[in-house]
Amino acid sequence: MYWVSGVATFIMIWWMLLFIVLPWGIEHDPESGQIGAPKTPQLLKKFIITTCLSIVVWGGVYALVVSPYISFREMAKEMPLQ
Repeated sequence: MYWVSGVATFIMIWWMLLFIVLPWGIEHDPESGQIGAPKTPQLLKKFIITTCLSIVVWGGVYALVVSPYISFREMAKEMPLQ
């Protein structure tokens, strides 16, 4: 994996995980009975969690891409061109 594709993959993983982590901590408002914006969004904490999770997921993707057991280049060569 080239460094440019590695960085692009990390950014895409980070954004997807951010949208998974953002709703954490949203509580039910007992007065109105609705779920809304949190009183304390804790964005720095969520960014740190997202970054840590992204590093782990990206490491798994990187290990899969560079593993000798699965060769994506060989699979691409075997695909018929249409």
